[in-house]
Amino acid sequence: MTDAFAEFLHGKTATASQIDFVNLIVSHLTCHGEMDPKLLFESPFTNSAPQGPTQAFGDEPAVRLVQVIRSINASVEPTEAASA
Repeated sequence: MTDAFAEFLHGKTATASQIDFVNLIVSHLTCHGEMDPKLLFESPFTNSAPQGPTQAFGDEPAVRLVQVIRSINASVEPTEAASA
C-alpha cells in the first residue's frame, strides 16, 4: 500500500507534515481497508495541515492523492462480515 503513495514522498524533499499526512492515510487504510477522501479535511489529518492535503502538497498533488485513495477504495473486495 505504501507504494501507492510513494509518488508523494520519493524523489523530493518531503516536509514533516507531508510525511505525517501520508503515514496517517496509510494507517487509516491499513486499519479500515478503505477511506472516504472527505476525511482528509478532518482531524487527525488537519492536525499537521489545517487546510488538508492542499496545504500539505499543493492543489494538483492533492487531487492526485484523492485519485489514489479512490483507486484503492475501488479495489477493495467486501468481506463476508460486511456483506452479511
